[in-house]
Amino acid sequence: MPQLRRLVFAVLAMCLALAPVRALADDVAPPAGMKGDVLTWMKDAESKLGQLAEAMPEGKYSWRPAKDVRSAGEVYMHVAAANFGIPGFMGVKPPEGFDFNTFEKSQTKKADIQKTLKDSFAHVEKAWMDTPESDLDTQIDLMGRKMTKRAAFLLLLSHMHEHLGQSIAYARSNDVVPPWTAAQNARLKEATEQKGGDKK
Repeated sequence: MPQLRRLVFAVLAMCLALAPVRALADDVAPPAGMKGDVLTWMKDAESKLGQLAEAMPEGKYSWRPAKDVRSAGEVYMHVAAANFGIPGFMGVKPPEGFDFNTFEKSQTKKADIQKTLKDSFAHVEKAWMDTPESDLDTQIDLMGRKMTKRAAFLLLLSHMHEHLGQSIAYARSNDVVPPWTAAQNARLKEATEQKGGDKK
């Protein structure tokens, strides 16, 4: 039994360690330093939110836990709105016709929301990578708050992961297992069964 417990912890540790790496598997290796670190975790949020958006049935995109709370689809669009809108305070133009006040309710179909979410991550990741290191200390006014560009990007990163957590709760409330968790569970089950077979 202690060996099985060690195996379980080893598999879980491996899954956690590889989570952000998998998000970058198809891309060029991230740059060194803070640029690469922030990009890695942006891509982690992008991958997981994209997987959840795919796993949620279209009929559940309008689901909300209570009245006057964002629906599942609106949460994805809220993330996209920040990804498009906040870089605008740093001189990066959002898409034509973008309006912070109406954007998160502007799409209702699953395919449209998925595309918008994907495009928004491409937008914010490019904005981050195109901002020179020497410019990150530049002060901006973000909706009445003074902060550096660096702080604004870190706020965006925090925002992505905050709503990733919310989206996981929404998915679980609708009996949708996050795909990366389902994959980890399958690997763990396979490893456990393999270990059991080795003992025979």
